[in-house]
Amino acid sequence: MPTLFVDTHAPLDVLYDAGNYRIRAVTQVLENMSMRGSVECESFILSDFALLCAIPLRDGCDVLDVIGRRLRARPSE
Repeated sequence: MPTLFVDTHAPLDVLYDAGNYRIRAVTQVLENMSMRGSVECESFILSDFALLCAIPLRDGCDVLDVIGRRLRARPSE
């Protein structure tokens, strides 16, 4: 089930910014977590956290897929 409406006709720079923002936000959170010592919590909390990270990552990848399709559809220059 998609979590983000992607306007496949939006300008490429707008699509890029949307995908880039989502992927970088999750990357920043994961980098911050990795710099901590040990993180102790219940497994259901880790499961919720993984889902929280997976949603924007999937959204960003979906946007990158749209960009890729649009670029491949361009006539050869």
